[in-house]
Amino acid sequence: MTGRVQIRRIYDDPTPDDGTRVLVDRIWPRGVSKERADLNEWCKQIAPSTELRKWYGHDPDRFAEFTRRYQAELEDPERADALAQLRKIANDGVLTLLTATKEVKISEAAVLADLISASK
Repeated sequence: MTGRVQIRRIYDDPTPDDGTRVLVDRIWPRGVSKERADLNEWCKQIAPSTELRKWYGHDPDRFAEFTRRYQAELEDPERADALAQLRKIANDGVLTLLTATKEVKISEAAVLADLISASK
């Protein structure tokens, strides 16, 4: 049986159905202690480059282009290995991708969730 992938904000309280909790942001979220985050892993190497993140600025009009550029970045060997690891976690159970972004539906976590779900 394969699991599922979900995305949530790191600021939301953990829930019993979160499964494996992985933060996918490069920068640690403000105001969140390591204990409160309740992470299984911090996969900062999969985050978009600083240049891409700053260019995007979470502008909804740029999300399609952000997605295209981010997917290209994910072909980098280190990011590709991290993505493969996230796919393995998702195949073994529930994977919750966490981000500090206010709009999770237009975040790198959403792009990753789509890629991971599509590969099942």
